[in-house]
Order: sequence, then structure tokens, then C-alpha cells
Amino acid sequence: MSKTTITLPIKLSNTFNQFFDSEKASGILLIIFTLASIFLANSAIGHEYLSVWKTHVAGLSLEHWINDGLMAIFFLLIGLELERETYVGELSNFKNALLPIFAAVGGMLTPALIHFSLNQASSTQSGVGVPMATDIAFALGVLALLGSRIPASLKVFVVAFAVIDDLGAIVLIALFYTTKLSLNYLLAALLVWLMLIFLNRQFRVMSLLPYIVGGAVMWFLMLKSGIHATVSGIMLAFAIPFSVKDEDQKSPSHKLENFLHKPVAFIILPIFALANTGITIEAGWMNELLSANSLGVMLGLIVGKPLGVVLFCFLAVTAGICQLPVDLKWLHIVGAGILGGIGFTMSIFITNLAFPASIETINATKIAILLASLSAGLLGFIWFKLLTTAAADSD
Repeated sequence: MSKTTITLPIKLSNTFNQFFDSEKASGILLIIFTLASIFLANSAIGHEYLSVWKTHVAGLSLEHWINDGLMAIFFLLIGLELERETYVGELSNFKNALLPIFAAVGGMLTPALIHFSLNQASSTQSGVGVPMATDIAFALGVLALLGSRIPASLKVFVVAFAVIDDLGAIVLIALFYTTKLSLNYLLAALLVWLMLIFLNRQFRVMSLLPYIVGGAVMWFLMLKSGIHATVSGIMLAFAIPFSVKDEDQKSPSHKLENFLHKPVAFIILPIFALANTGITIEAGWMNELLSANSLGVMLGLIVGKPLGVVLFCFLAVTAGICQLPVDLKWLHIVGAGILGGIGFTMSIFITNLAFPASIETINATKIAILLASLSAGLLGFIWFKLLTTAAADSD
């Protein structure tokens, strides 16, 4: 098979730049709120602080409302971004999309295999999905710190494979982290989804109101079905009208995506961090880092991510299926793989689903995620700093 030259856009769109700016700012906020949450959880008011998230409102705890409700909006934004990339972005050209697709698949499978090899047939085997996802906010935050010497195509590549990673996480949640299933509620949710798609494709209803109302109904039905309610966010995104000719960004999808950038970055994700990183540091916590589960998470993120990203991209390029963007080198792909090891939001999210009956395992896993994500972020920053410095010296 002949190789195909891929040329990625050097000039980024306004929508992409808005997304990039909000995500990098979100990464900074996430660090602040995570540190604040850990400090409060281990302070004199730690018990009261942790109890706040267990307070029930309308039948669900605040933590449940955040993880099932607010995070559905986060996944709606991810879905809208994926829809945009599919129609007019990096994923709109199949040949261009192949490289980040291979990167995402390798970046999901290799960490999962590492964790599975260490935890097979154990009580922590269900944590296999924890090291599979990439946190877009932190990854882009690191790239933003490095300034304009980072190629635009690298930013696009990282966003593309990270978004595909998140889609993979959604599929994983729907298929493997559903404890009980109500077929009637699931069918009702699918019926609402099909009705929204019908409004879009057949009647071209361009008002957001029926889609938002229908999405809320679909969320409730999905919650009652037993499948994690956040899946409804991705489904709703692909039911909302998108126009490939919408240069003025007036389609419902564009409007909603632009509206959600800041609330998700500055409200929803920080609240998620507060509610989910209240980790109590107990005596002997370092010993837990040597457990099979913690080692599987840390090795999966720090070693498995870059190994899987680079290996699968190399195999795809060597086979002639796709080619590196003209302004990227293999060292850029290695760095992107290292940044892929920043799991954080999605890894913590899956941890809560993987170990619902063991707060000790959840705490230990979250500590492993935080340490691995911090290590991946620092290693990625150092890698690209050295790479850009070398490039500047050679100019």
C-alpha cells in the first residue's frame, strides 16, 4: 500500500483555539481544587467535608448528582467536540484521522493489558479501565506552558487522540461498568434519542430547546436503565444539528459547544475535582503503591500510554496506512504519548465505577492516579522543553 502524505492545518480555527484556551485554564484550576480538596479531607474538618458530598438531595447524594448529572454535561461537550472534528476537523478526512485513531487504540489497549496482567482473576481486575483514558485539560495545559514553539499540528493530534480516548472510555463504561440493566428504560431512552435524531434529520429543527428537553428526559431514562447516565451526553451531542458550511458558527451544535466551554472548564470540572479527590492519607499509604492494582495503574499510565501510542503509530506508518504530519517528528509522538499518561478526570471517574464497594481501594487508586498523572505531566513538560530547546539551538 502506498503512503499518503498528511498535511495538518497550521492555522487553527477560532473554535479550536477557544477550546484550547478553556482546557489549559481548566488544567490550572483542577490542580488548585485538587490540592484544596486533599488538604480539607486531611484537616480537622475532614470528616465534615467528606460528609457534605454524601448529603442526599432529591434522592441522590451530591456526589451522585455531580458524577452522573454535571459530568453528563462534560460528556456532552466532548461529544460536540467529537462531532465537530468528525465533520470539519482532524477526523473529517479519514486518512488524516487514522494516525490519532491508532494512537488512541494503542494508548487504551497497552495500559489495559499492563493492568490486566498484574490483576487478572483478582478483586481489583475491574480496574483495568482506569489507566486507559487521557485528561485533555492537563495535556493541553502542559503544551500551553511551552508556548508557540509547539507545532499546531501536535496540539490537534493530542486533542484528536484524547477525544477518541474519552469516547473509548464512554464505550467501556456502557459495556463493562453496568451492574444492572433495565431493558424497558434503556429502550425508552433509545426511543427518545431516535426522536431527537428525527427532529434533526427530517425536520431540521434548529431550536436548541427540544434537544435540551429531550436530552434531560434521555438522561433520566438512562439513569434508571442502569447504564451510566453520562452516556446520554455523548448520544445527545450527535442528535443536535451541525452544519459543515456554518462559517459564522450559528448552528445549534456550534452555539452549544461555544456556550459550554467556560462552564465546563471553570465550574463543572473543578466541582468534580472537589467531590472526587477528597483523599484521606492514612498511615502506610505508600505501601499501597506497591499493590498490584496501584502498580497496574501507574505503570499503565506512565509506561503503557507512551508505549502504546508510539508502537501503534509506528506500525501504522510502517505499514503505509498513514504518515506523520509534515511538521512532526517521532520525538513529538513520544512526547504526546507521555502526556497521554495524564489520566486524572476520566481515570478518577472510572475508579468510582470500578470499586463501588471499597473506599480503601478507591483512595489507593486515586493516589496512584494523582502520582502517575503528576509524573506524566512533569516528564512530558521536560521532554518537550528539551525538544524545543534543541530545535531552537539548531535554528
